Amino acid sequence: MSGRGETTKETSPRAPLPTQDNVTEQQKKKIVNIVYIIAALDITWMFLQFSVTPYLAKKLGFDTLWFGYLQTTVGLIQLLGGPMFGRFADIFGARAALSLACSSTVVFFLLLAIAENPAMLFIHKLPTVFMHVLPACQMVVADFSAPEKRADALSKIGLCFGVGMIAGSTLGGHLNTRFGETFTACFGAVGSAFSLLLVLKFIPKTTKSEASGTNKDSENKSKSIFNVGEITRLLKFPGVKRTFVVKIVAGLPSGIFQVMFSIIALDFFKLKPEQNGYLMAYFGIASMVIQGGVVGRLTARYSENSLLLLSIGISSLVGLAQAYMQDVFQFCLTVVPMMFSLSVFNVITDSMLTKSVPSSETGTMMGLCASVQSLLRTVGPTLGGFMYVNYGISSIGLIQFVVNIAVFVHLLQRHLRKTAEHQQ
Repeated sequence: MSGRGETTKETSPRAPLPTQDNVTEQQKKKIVNIVYIIAALDITWMFLQFSVTPYLAKKLGFDTLWFGYLQTTVGLIQLLGGPMFGRFADIFGARAALSLACSSTVVFFLLLAIAENPAMLFIHKLPTVFMHVLPACQMVVADFSAPEKRADALSKIGLCFGVGMIAGSTLGGHLNTRFGETFTACFGAVGSAFSLLLVLKFIPKTTKSEASGTNKDSENKSKSIFNVGEITRLLKFPGVKRTFVVKIVAGLPSGIFQVMFSIIALDFFKLKPEQNGYLMAYFGIASMVIQGGVVGRLTARYSENSLLLLSIGISSLVGLAQAYMQDVFQFCLTVVPMMFSLSVFNVITDSMLTKSVPSSETGTMMGLCASVQSLLRTVGPTLGGFMYVNYGISSIGLIQFVVNIAVFVHLLQRHLRKTAEHQQ
């Protein structure tokens, strides 16, 4: 009877997709590789819309300050949605979470395609509350990777980021130049629908192990995804709050530059859509080389605390260089160290945070990590727009230099103090 029952379960076409406890290592690798493809496609569609929104906003009469308000709206919406989405992923599983995120991306592009006035340009940002494909992909990778290999596994998503940046920027620039904003947005909607099909076909219902998930399952199911107490509870785990503070404070200045870059490229460098696409492709190549061939080797050889210090130190020097740049060529010289510092900083802080909580909470933690980026996008555009209009591009670089130097000195002193105590 037992053997017959087992055979029925295995051969049933309606059997659920595998969970972490009953998949082989080969199946895990296949799922993770599919997740990398989904992440690369999502970044492609994201950078595709970067080739549409600034130019469409300019056509509709947006100035730098109003474009900053538009970006702030996105940051605020995703700031609210990130932690809730992460908890949704922990409760309902990876497939449901990624399906929701990809479906929202389809709606986002369809609304962008019909945006013909300033109000619609704001309305089309509403689906971004659920557009958290990347954090969901990071959750799957974190669930399927050993703690000692997690930073390397997460860095591969950065490699996907580089691929998507190149493909999305180049494709978006060409499509926008030749066919216009509406066609480009519709293309993004079709691409996002393809990502959704990949999710439904290959991603398991859940990636949590029974050992970490069973005890929490009934507890999670009985609690709302809007339970703020359950989300903020993660901040009480050792080291989490401190790492979050570093992630926010050190990441804010570089975040300001990132969210303002589309305006800087348009207004300061006077780049056309196609030229901007080539520049973003250069970013992508640098990101691919760094995250695909450098970060993994560094994490295998050096401690996470040392790499965190290195990334913040380099970021401060990048800010100083960008404060005095005058043209695109000088900016291109800062791209490699800028991408290195950003890549290492994000991978290391995400790895440290996911290791600090139980594996059953990785989705919520990745949602909180995404909310940090959303916080930067919330305050960054308005603050960056004010600084750029009133004090010029140099003010953004100088702020990055001062803040990162201060964080670097603080962390270095703490590191040296702990080393001395350990030796005693």
